[in-house]
Amino acid sequence: MATKNPNEPFTRISVSEAKAKLDDGSAVMVDVRNPEEYVEVHASGVRLIPVNTVLGEIKQIRTFAGGKEVLFICKSGARSALAAEYATAAGLTELAFSNVEGGTLAWVEAGLPTGD
Repeated sequence: MATKNPNEPFTRISVSEAKAKLDDGSAVMVDVRNPEEYVEVHASGVRLIPVNTVLGEIKQIRTFAGGKEVLFICKSGARSALAAEYATAAGLTELAFSNVEGGTLAWVEAGLPTGD
């Protein structure tokens, strides 16, 4: 279930909530892991923007989002939370952000689509 901490610039959501948002077209997902991790396995339809490049890729994130909510995903949920913090700090405040709790590990465990 989605949770919002007033001290965080993002909402925490489950993988099933993330999948529903992707399916209904209300969100896009950004994988913030390293390229080596990404090629091993990644959620279907994600854009790779490693966490250490988020600050330099604000324009790309804004364009990719197209006004939709941005779901950040990593391996387990820590780096994706940091990515949302970075995006907010860089001034990308017009978009809603969510952190996919459990990350790619939970995505795969739930049997959700991978690849492409």
